[in-house]
Amino acid sequence: MKKVLFVCIENTCRSQMAQGFFNKFASNAFADSAGTQPSDQVDSKATIVMKKVGINIGQNKPKMLTSSMNNEFDYIISMGCIDSCPIPPRDKTIEWNIEDPKGKSVDKYREIRDKIRTQVEQLIEEKFIS
Repeated sequence: MKKVLFVCIENTCRSQMAQGFFNKFASNAFADSAGTQPSDQVDSKATIVMKKVGINIGQNKPKMLTSSMNNEFDYIISMGCIDSCPIPPRDKTIEWNIEDPKGKSVDKYREIRDKIRTQVEQLIEEKFIS
């Protein structure tokens, strides 16, 4: 089974949302997420906006990005922190450059959530549907 790793700085919002969407929509692959400076818990606004689309990420725990993850995953998707990532294998890393909504309004979280959903759906269509 193919595996995808979504990466952002704190692993509390963008990468967690992407993991949630991917695991809901992909039937032949699995996603996880990690951060370069993981926080203690998933962002509460991210949890709220994801629940609105039927995905619960509130039970997830942020985790540290490690160099061993380079060998564990087929694709590594960076939300915009590729320069600070300790595992930069450019041949399997895709940069999405998605704005971090941390500290912004719930409307901004919804906007980012919807952008991530679109990106995840495109990723699945391009790389996982044959």
